[in-house]
Amino acid sequence: MSRLPISGDDVPYHPVLNPQDLHDLHEAPYDPPPQPSMPSTPTTPVDLNPDEPSVSLVRPRFLGSIDGEGIRQSFASLDSRPQSDRISSLYALNQDSLSSRGTIPPGSEAFSFPYRDDPRSPTDDNFDGPSVPMSNLASEPRYLSEKEAVYSPYASKSRRNTIILSVIAGLILLIVAVVLPVYFLAIKHTSNRTAASQSSPTATAASPSATNSPTSTSSAITGGDGSVITMEDGTTFTYSNPFGGFWYYDPNDPFNNAAQAQSWTPPLNQSFKYGSDRIRGVNIGGWLVTEPFITPALYQKYPTAVDEWTLSLAMASDTASGGLSQLEQHYKTFITEQDFAEIAGAGLNYVRIPLPYWAIDTWNDEPFLKQTCWTYFLKAIKWARKYGLRINLDFHSLPGSQNGWNHSGRLGTINVLNGPMGLANAQRSLDYIRILAEFISQPQYKDVVTMFGITNEPQGPTIGINSLSRYYLQAYNNVRLAGGTGAGNGPMISFHDGFLGSTNWAGFLPGADRIALDLHPYVCFGTQTSSPMSALVTDPCTAWGGMINKSMSTFGLTGAGEFSNAINDCGLFVNGVNMGTRYEGTYNDGSTWPKVGDCGPWEDYTTWSQALIDSTKQFALASMDALQNYFFWTWKIGNSTSNAIQAPSWSYKLGLDKGWMPTDPREADGVCGNSNPWQPPLAPSQTGGSGAGQIPATVALQLAWPPTTISNAGAAVTLLPHYTHTGTIPTLPVPTFTSATASINAGNGWENPADTTGFAVPIATCTYPDSWMESGFTLPPACGVQSTGFRRDVVRDGPSVTPAPILS
Repeated sequence: MSRLPISGDDVPYHPVLNPQDLHDLHEAPYDPPPQPSMPSTPTTPVDLNPDEPSVSLVRPRFLGSIDGEGIRQSFASLDSRPQSDRISSLYALNQDSLSSRGTIPPGSEAFSFPYRDDPRSPTDDNFDGPSVPMSNLASEPRYLSEKEAVYSPYASKSRRNTIILSVIAGLILLIVAVVLPVYFLAIKHTSNRTAASQSSPTATAASPSATNSPTSTSSAITGGDGSVITMEDGTTFTYSNPFGGFWYYDPNDPFNNAAQAQSWTPPLNQSFKYGSDRIRGVNIGGWLVTEPFITPALYQKYPTAVDEWTLSLAMASDTASGGLSQLEQHYKTFITEQDFAEIAGAGLNYVRIPLPYWAIDTWNDEPFLKQTCWTYFLKAIKWARKYGLRINLDFHSLPGSQNGWNHSGRLGTINVLNGPMGLANAQRSLDYIRILAEFISQPQYKDVVTMFGITNEPQGPTIGINSLSRYYLQAYNNVRLAGGTGAGNGPMISFHDGFLGSTNWAGFLPGADRIALDLHPYVCFGTQTSSPMSALVTDPCTAWGGMINKSMSTFGLTGAGEFSNAINDCGLFVNGVNMGTRYEGTYNDGSTWPKVGDCGPWEDYTTWSQALIDSTKQFALASMDALQNYFFWTWKIGNSTSNAIQAPSWSYKLGLDKGWMPTDPREADGVCGNSNPWQPPLAPSQTGGSGAGQIPATVALQLAWPPTTISNAGAAVTLLPHYTHTGTIPTLPVPTFTSATASINAGNGWENPADTTGFAVPIATCTYPDSWMESGFTLPPACGVQSTGFRRDVVRDGPSVTPAPILS
């Protein structure tokens, strides 16, 4: 039986072509001069991690290969590729361990009977309620038992001493005033649903209907399977969740975290047990950061658009169609509240949401729609909270680009930690990380946005592991400065492996508080296979399962931030706009690719046989089980101008509708038959417990910021352009609430008032190259003393790292 090759030792690297060389092949959106000369690619690739299983694949241009076998080279920086084949394009997801902030005790997530806040027996006179005494409540909170003890048995006809009656009445009034609001806001919802199985893949369905709280102090609404949701535009849909999940939203208490995605997933007001509770997630790609293959119709309208930079320029000049506001129309319609409800109803408990830096601000001639997508990220927080979903904030697009690919904002060169602006762009990026961390660490948001992927897919082989490690530690310090150290204090921090392989990160930052490794396994961007899907269904188990087990032991929490069902690179714009495909032998990378087959059948899911659908589902199940904690890429693929989804292997939603994704992701558990599984729990420090944040001083000093060198910069670090932290910090705005009758505290966007360092801004006397350099450069003269341009590491709330020395 033909299978995907497992060894990658004999696979050549196929870089992509510079737009300069594509000029005659298709209309190029811009035509930069060539890069400065840099080392060429070796003809013989080297596997730097032979101990990790791999698949024989060629370098992808767009996403990582299965177990990496190397980097994904950018368009215009092909001469900056590394001297060797690097492993693992897997990433890990972000995870986080939060302490419970809710009032629902463990074990009382579901009741098979209604709760009655009344101590009377049904045999008492004048009682017409259900015959459920208060003592029947499972695992009732302490204050309810105290309340029950305080109540006197009701007897309407008995005579009482007037003084005793007055005392009892006063106690009752006091207790009712204190307890009932808490009861209706945080406990009552549990009486509206039935218990659902926590172990069987076929959970008992819960079916509470939408309910209005009978108290005047709250208009809380909750519901489960079959309840009707009215969205903000007035349209309705029926909430379908057969797994015991329920939604919860109270306009007078919009930060209530009572909702639960499924019976087996902790509600938001309880801790998610990383390493024990599985992350079953999906990306919401193409929404707040557009990508051509996810939203093809947006790009097909403008033939010169190949990334969001050129799309924004084209839209801005098209005033007749609404100009750049067309992007906001995309935000409004591509993803709505109903998508979040459907994700919870699909048995998933996490969403990974790519967010660009222009959600915060833009500089100079950067053409992106500034700040608008932040408004929709706030909506995402509201919707995720309503349906009990947790969010992994994925910082996807950095100024200057961390990888040179279209999803970084601009297709071109790498200008973060690489090139003459590599240091300055990294400074700016670190401040954006700080701003985001300060926002999501606020108590109103930290139990929803529980993970923070600080940089998506930095190209480690170009940047270098030393510089990337220093950048990661500084980003870690910024996040922990915002929220503090220990479970519940800010998010779990996710580091992408930078295409350097999981083994290169073993033991990274020992004692660090809640960090995770993010890997992205893709099968489709290397050597194409003619084997049927049915021959490949166990390959994820072989290639990925052992690696994840090993990394869980040597690093800590590890998983897949991205993966898909694609086994070839077919699909409209999957490789980029007008780039062709390897599968059909038309990939425009300057190499000769043999034609393996026709992409037509792979792009038209309406022709798929039941056997192909079944095999695709089995491949998905094997991937989920091998990766253990994961985010599928992506939830939704938009229609092309032909009104068709032409990259079906990438759409979770379409797979649910057509049968090649499981309706219950727990079906995947045990598919690989893991014979040597990693055994929980994680170390206490890895989940915010004992020892968290106590990174050895020797490690901190070894990885002090800034780096001692910047790759391909053309000069010593001390001579490179850099910024000074004297600017005004652009704090992110909080949501506003117009329907609430109560006073709502939404925070102020900044969790730690002691973090007062200014924002990175240009030095007035300095000259700076373009942040998005595409070609040759003349390094400007050094200006000022560089040490004035860097932040000193600050420790908050207990032990962390030894402050890094300022460069002089």
